[in-house]
Amino acid sequence: MKAYVIQDGFGLSHFTETNLPIPSPGPGEVLIRMKAVSLNARDIGVIDGFYNPELSEPLIPVSDGVGEIIAVGEYADKFQIGERVSPIFTQSWRSGEATQDNWITTLGSPLQGLLAEYVVLPEEGLVRVPHFLTDIEAATLPCAGVTAWHAIVEQGKVKAGDTVVVQGTGGVSLFALQFAKLQGAKVIVTSSSDAKLDRAITLGADHGINYRSTPEWDQSVLAYTEGRGADHIVDLGGGATLNRSISALKVGGQISIVGILSGASVEGLAIVPAILRRARLQAINVGSRDMFERMNTAIAHHQLRPVVDTVYPFAQALEALSQLAKGSYFGKIAIQF
Repeated sequence: MKAYVIQDGFGLSHFTETNLPIPSPGPGEVLIRMKAVSLNARDIGVIDGFYNPELSEPLIPVSDGVGEIIAVGEYADKFQIGERVSPIFTQSWRSGEATQDNWITTLGSPLQGLLAEYVVLPEEGLVRVPHFLTDIEAATLPCAGVTAWHAIVEQGKVKAGDTVVVQGTGGVSLFALQFAKLQGAKVIVTSSSDAKLDRAITLGADHGINYRSTPEWDQSVLAYTEGRGADHIVDLGGGATLNRSISALKVGGQISIVGILSGASVEGLAIVPAILRRARLQAINVGSRDMFERMNTAIAHHQLRPVVDTVYPFAQALEALSQLAKGSYFGKIAIQF
């Protein structure tokens, strides 16, 4: 089978196509023929060596995808041959609270990922995906979708009338916009592109702020909310945005820390403003299988369609990752097998 691996170094120059044997499912496992995958910012971090700089063996990257079960191992009886499934990102996090041990079972690092024609996974690490979604759409769900669902619904408990700020227009951001609107919230989107803000408003956003032309976007949030501040902020920037997120928050509001697009640490964290706002900072690391299944129920009920920017064929996986690295996309970048 064809697969892509990172080996003999880091960076896209060490991302190569190879041929590997088709794996066989063991007890409790299934063999999946992959149909599509989608990309996340984490994938570039894996390829660049950010997450595991000690990598010594070839690694198949990418953690989001969908495929068809074509064989089952002994004792595997949860799914039927021919069913369409997606793997959960953290294979051992099925329900409840995560533990430290769960983090060694994430797909695409340290476990082998999905950018291969066939993969074998435990049946307990899989979920059925909504029937009405295309393969490309279903492939966007495991990380971006579940992360946004976890932030907005499971932890954020966003409700009708709340004001939610979503940073950017990537996969997590647009899922957060869509899920917040399902809850009846008002949504403010920030972006450096007026064109992307216009598209976000077409998707249902109530207000857009260009943080390039309005660097003090937190003040714009306060003005829009008549000084009250936002109930919930989905922070994807990290280092350069967290202090402004605190500034834009209402008293007792919550910030979901999701990304580190502008840096993994914050110098001069605004502790006093955080105290004055009684800010709740909740880090989000995707979610459990139970969360994934609850999200899928909501998606099916509302017939919600994920936003896909560009679809590449399998042979152009390098081009897909190069676009991801540039950051010039709206929604998700996907690869079709």
